[in-house]
Amino acid sequence: MPFQRIQSEKLSYSVTRQIELLILRGILRPGERLPAERELADKMGVSRPSLRDAVADLSERGLLTSRAGSGIFVAEVLGSAFSDALVNLFSRHSEALNDFIDFRRDLEGLAAERAARLASDTDLLVINSIFEKMETAHSGKHPSQEANLDAEFHMAIIEASHNVVMLHMMRSMFEMLREGVFYNRTVIFRQKTTRAALLDQHRGINNAIQSRDPKAARKAVESHLDFVKQALADEQKFERNEAIARQKFGREQSRPK
Repeated sequence: MPFQRIQSEKLSYSVTRQIELLILRGILRPGERLPAERELADKMGVSRPSLRDAVADLSERGLLTSRAGSGIFVAEVLGSAFSDALVNLFSRHSEALNDFIDFRRDLEGLAAERAARLASDTDLLVINSIFEKMETAHSGKHPSQEANLDAEFHMAIIEASHNVVMLHMMRSMFEMLREGVFYNRTVIFRQKTTRAALLDQHRGINNAIQSRDPKAARKAVESHLDFVKQALADEQKFERNEAIARQKFGREQSRPK
């Protein structure tokens, strides 16, 4: 007969499963430090040997990493989505920018639609809290804080869609965004009118999600990223025109009077 006696699960396996799920669901993030061994064992209600077995297993599989004198950390696994050669290729060709924004438009539109349907009340509080911080940062002189909150706002929506594959894929995308592989996000904040328009667009996204209107949420995200795409195209055109104008001006200056 194919049946076997049921055996109780090892505590170390239960610890492993719990930490795995926290990483999978994006609750434990790459680079995040775990509590000290004694504290973590107490929190999970297991012995330190059981915890060590679980940590050893997770480390062997590349999910956790030890740093001498610092502790145990969630491994930096996001960068594995793209090879260094491919990331470098993206950074050297502007056409990748349009494809990147189109990709975000499709995926984030779907995420916003799902978030409006599936987000918990706490998810909505997180999204709204980040937007309120964006409003506060908007009045500041330096756009970098607002840019960082912009990325957090979009990631909070993706997290609220509760699709773990989308979550980790888009986190990898945003890591490249922060590193400036596709574009420097502060470029589109150079004009105050553009900053105000972007804030209004995020307000529209937030309102649609808070109202649990999936169609409006998706449309708001798509309209926002269409605007970003056009703003970046305009900026690139301005830079090209400015370079040409400087050449003409230099030639004019060099002519005898």
